Order: sequence, then structure tokens, then C-alpha cells
Amino acid sequence: MAHFFENLDPETAAELDQLSRLLYELREHLSTVLAAYGADNPAALLRQIESGAVGEHPAYEHYLSARILADTRDAARTLLGERAKEANR
Repeated sequence: MAHFFENLDPETAAELDQLSRLLYELREHLSTVLAAYGADNPAALLRQIESGAVGEHPAYEHYLSARILADTRDAARTLLGERAKEANR
């Protein structure tokens, strides 16, 4: 199996490493926030709030946190994909 960073310059490898670590941390924090409600994603938590299954406070604040984490994760994932694609040209 080829080493993932084998053909990358050190700066690009460091950038991809940082993005990968960020993605891991975002995923773990998102999982922690959602696990308190047994939700798989922010939309599921919002449905619980709307149905009254969970109290609005602090669930709505946790929902907003989950949305920020998920949106940031998606942006970082897109950036990582773009940078990896550029690096492998």
C-alpha cells in the first residue's frame, strides 16, 4: 500500500494532515452533541425539538452547535478533497 503523503511536498502534506485532524475533531464533537439526544444528525434533533420529545432549552442551542459542526465538517471535507485532487495532478 502506497503511503498517502509519499508524493506530496511537505507544506501540502502538513495542510492535508491538519485538515484531516480537523475533520476527525469535528466528527467527534458532533457525535458527542447528538449522542445526548440519540440523534443521528442535526435534522433529527430538530425534529425531536419540534415534536416536543425534548425540551427546547438547551436542545435548541445544542442543535445550533450541531449545525455549525456539521456545516464546518462539510466545508473542511470539500476543501480536503479539492486540495488532495490538486496535489495528485
